[in-house]
Amino acid sequence: MHIYRQQQRQQQLCPLPAPAPLAPHEDEAQISSSWAGLATYPTADETLRRLAAAAVRRQQYHQAVQLLGQLIERHPQRAIYYSNRGLVYLRMGRLQAALSDCHRAVDLGPNLDHAYNNRAMCYAALGQLTAAVEDYERAIDLNPFNSRARINLGTTLRQMGDLDSALDCFDEALMFYQLSEVIYAERGRTYHLRGDWNCAIADYQRALAAAAHLKPSRQLQALVQQVQTWISDLLPQQSWA
Repeated sequence: MHIYRQQQRQQQLCPLPAPAPLAPHEDEAQISSSWAGLATYPTADETLRRLAAAAVRRQQYHQAVQLLGQLIERHPQRAIYYSNRGLVYLRMGRLQAALSDCHRAVDLGPNLDHAYNNRAMCYAALGQLTAAVEDYERAIDLNPFNSRARINLGTTLRQMGDLDSALDCFDEALMFYQLSEVIYAERGRTYHLRGDWNCAIADYQRALAAAAHLKPSRQLQALVQQVQTWISDLLPQQSWA
């Protein structure tokens, strides 16, 4: 139970049926080839979902929008597809299109926590922080295990200057044993901004230690580099090359 009012921001697609990751050497031509062979998957819907997820991972957002658009045409009442396309629009910087899709997702799926999380990110990007907090809280009410929403809520509260509530939010998020590397990084940054430098350094070190046990990825590398930059702000003599 969260007891307060509650962005790079943490973003996530609402989970699709576990798309198999493409091998690192596969390029766009091979993705297009897979698209041509719809019969290789059980259904066309699954093919579209897999290809959309692969396009997002590779930051091919225009292709992802097209594929999600086809899913929406096939299933115009499925909230998950609007929510996912809204997130892709957000990553493209098309904020109004993103917000429109997220509104539609919430209308169609009022109990879909990811739709509220994604709409909250749209609000935050537009500077509507109070509306963002309300949607993050709604996402957490619907699914207390949505650690992304908890992290986003904490960073938004920090942006609003409510550092104590942000720390409470990160403390709660750690109880669910998910995304600890991100939570420690963001909690450390909050301590940093509050002037609790010993606590900040301790959390930054925890974030790096947690990240060291994870499979390398572009997102993880960006997090590690950010944490190292924050540590350098406190310990300028320390080299993180």
